[in-house]
Amino acid sequence: MERPEPIDEEYLFEGRVIISETDTKGVITFANRKFCEIAGYTADELKGQPHNIIRHPDMPKAAFAQMWETIKGGQSWHGIVKNLRKDGLYYWVETEISPVHDDEGNITGYIAARKPASRKNIDEIIKTYKTMLEKEK
Repeated sequence: MERPEPIDEEYLFEGRVIISETDTKGVITFANRKFCEIAGYTADELKGQPHNIIRHPDMPKAAFAQMWETIKGGQSWHGIVKNLRKDGLYYWVETEISPVHDDEGNITGYIAARKPASRKNIDEIIKTYKTMLEKEK
C-alpha cells in the first residue's frame, strides 16, 4: 500500500489557527471550523470523541505521556505533533495546550491552539520521535 503524502498545511490553514477544547480526560468538547476542515471531520463527529482520534501512529506514546504530565500539573505544553486526518492523510502542527481553570483554580479542561509546523521543526522532531518509537518497541 502506498504511504499517504502530507497535506499542504500552509494552504489549508490560510492564516487561521486550529482550536479545540477538551475535558480533563481529553474528550473533545469544542472544535473550531478550521480544525474540522483540516482534520476532515464534522464538529458532531469530533465532539465527545477522545482527542487521540487524530493521533498519527508515528507519534510516540512517550511524547503524549510528557504532555499529559505537564498539563495535568497546571503548566502549558508546547510541541510539534503529527496528526492523522479522517481520510488517512496527515499534517504537522506546532501545538500549544493550556489548562483551563475554574474560579477555585481547579483544572476543568484544556484548550489547544495549533498552527502549521515549520519544515525545519518537522525535520528536527522526526529524528527525536524515531528514537522514541524505537525505545517503545
